[in-house]
Amino acid sequence: MKAAFRRINKYVPLGPMIIYSILPIAALIHVISVFSQSFADFFNIYIASAFRAVMAFLTGWMPFSFAETIFLSLPVMLIVAVFCIIPNLSLDRAGCWRYVTSLLSVIAFIYIMFVLTLGTGYQGSSVTEKLGLERRGITADELYETAVALTEAVNEESKNIVFDQEGSSVMPYTVGELNRKLNDAYIKASKKYSFIAPLRSHVKSVALSEPMTYTHIAGVYTFFTGEANVNINFPDYTLPYTMAHEMSHQRGIAPEDEANFMAYLICMESDDPYIRYCGSQNLLEYIFSALSRADRERYSEVFYMLDPHVINEIRAYNDFFEKYEDNVVADVSGTINNTYLTLQGTAGTRSYGLVADLAVIGYVEGFLKFEP
Repeated sequence: MKAAFRRINKYVPLGPMIIYSILPIAALIHVISVFSQSFADFFNIYIASAFRAVMAFLTGWMPFSFAETIFLSLPVMLIVAVFCIIPNLSLDRAGCWRYVTSLLSVIAFIYIMFVLTLGTGYQGSSVTEKLGLERRGITADELYETAVALTEAVNEESKNIVFDQEGSSVMPYTVGELNRKLNDAYIKASKKYSFIAPLRSHVKSVALSEPMTYTHIAGVYTFFTGEANVNINFPDYTLPYTMAHEMSHQRGIAPEDEANFMAYLICMESDDPYIRYCGSQNLLEYIFSALSRADRERYSEVFYMLDPHVINEIRAYNDFFEKYEDNVVADVSGTINNTYLTLQGTAGTRSYGLVADLAVIGYVEGFLKFEP
C-alpha cells in the first residue's frame, strides 16, 4: 500500500490526490440526483445544507467578499501560473505531471463544491411541489387578476415609505441592518417551511458594485465560498429582494424563478414595512413584464392604477439603469449566465421571469393573499 501511494504521489501531490479521491463520490452523487428526485431532496435538505452552513461560517467572519477577492486576483494568479509553467518545461515527466494534476485539481475542487452545496438543488422537487401547489400554464385573465391584486397591495404598502425628490424610495437603515432583518425573516420562515434551514448568514456587499452594474448582475451566490453577494449600487428598493434571493440560494433553493418566489415569501415574513414594500414591488415588476407581453392594453390599465410614488420609483429606476443598459460586458455575462443555467436543466436567464407564473398560481389557488 505504501509503495503504491509513493508511486502515485510521484505524479500527483497529496492535496490534489485527496481531491481526486473525492471526485468519483461527488460524480456519483450528481448522477444519482439526476435520476432520483427523492435522493436529490434528501441530500439537498439534510446533507448539502450542512456544507452550505459550514462554508457560510468559514467566510462569514470576513468583512469583505472572499469570492470577489478571488475574482480580482485571477489576473495575478494567471501571471504567476504562466511564470511557474516556463521553468517547469524543463522538468522531468513526473514533475510535469505533478504540475498539470495540481492545476486540474482546482477544476475538480470547484465541481465537488458545486455538487456538495448547490448541485442537487436543481434536481430535487420544486418549491411549488413543496408548498403543495401545482405548476401549470396560466391565462391572461389570471395574470391580470393577480396584477390588480398585487398593485393594490403595493399601493397600500407605499403609504409607509419615504421617497426622495428623484422619486426613489429610501431604505431607512444600513445594509447590515437589512441583513439582520432578513435573517430574522428566514428564521421565522424556517418554522413554517421545513425545507428552509434555520441559518443566519452574513451577506457580502460587493466592493466594486458600480462596475458590476455594467454586467446587469444584482447579486450572486458563490457556492465555492458559501457567500451571498449583493450589488449595492442598484437603487435601494431592489436590495431587500435581491438579498433575500441570494440568501435563498444559500439555503438550497437553486432555480432562479424559485429563488425569486422565495425572496417574495421571505420579504412578506418580515415585520418591516420597507422590506414588505420592496418584496411586493419587485414581484409586481415581473408580473407587469409578463402581462405586457400577454395583453398590452390591460397592462397599461393596471400600471396606471399604481400610486404616483410607485410609478415614479419605476421611472427613477429606468433613468438609473439607462447608463448601464447596452454594453458588451452585459452581453458576455448574460451569455455565460444563460449557459450555466441551461446546463442545470432550467430555462436559462428566462427562468428569472417565470416567477410570474408561480405568483399567479399561488394567488389563484389561495396560497398568496397579497394583503399588506
